[in-house]
Amino acid sequence: MYQSIQQWILRQLPQWLRLSRAIDRCNDWLGRGICWLVMVMLVVGSWNVVGRYLGRMIGQNLTSNTSIEVQWHLFDLVFMLGAAYTLQRDNHVRVDVFYKNWSPRGQALANLIGTVCFLIPFSVLVIIATWQWTINSWSVGELSPDPGGLPRFPIKSLIIISFSILIIQGISEAIKHLAIVVGLVIPNQSMTIQQSEMTAITSGDSGNSGDRDGGL
Repeated sequence: MYQSIQQWILRQLPQWLRLSRAIDRCNDWLGRGICWLVMVMLVVGSWNVVGRYLGRMIGQNLTSNTSIEVQWHLFDLVFMLGAAYTLQRDNHVRVDVFYKNWSPRGQALANLIGTVCFLIPFSVLVIIATWQWTINSWSVGELSPDPGGLPRFPIKSLIIISFSILIIQGISEAIKHLAIVVGLVIPNQSMTIQQSEMTAITSGDSGNSGDRDGGL
């Protein structure tokens, strides 16, 4: 029974890995776009600080609640939409006590369990918990309570959007870790787990292509 399941997984994994790479490419484009929002956020934040003190010196109000909330919303965009890109790059903070001493396959198994049992279920729960809250915000056209503030309902939708993207990237990560666990790809010991996954997956596809060509 176990062997038949393993063989079925091995047959399906090449297609799953192609899906994984497609997801990674999309999130890579998204992450690179978000990098430009960081620059915009820094410009707006710098102006909010400079404008506040310069305005006091000349007796004019050079900043507003609008510019302050623009900065907040930009931070929300960077933080929420960048979560999946950070996961893809394996740059989330780890409490790395035992993990670094494990073999690449052991690391992949830990990552697979963490993704399937914790990351994806938690993201689903967040979406469920905030769904009605977001719908209510849209239904009343919720606005900022501060004068000149921005609408709140679009930015609240970002919670559902960002965790949906995180689930999709989590699926991609689970596929790559599963490929290592079952032995379809062999990570390079000198690389990080993330780098070795991508190298092995790419070389594995090249080898599969060669096998198909030879068969023809």
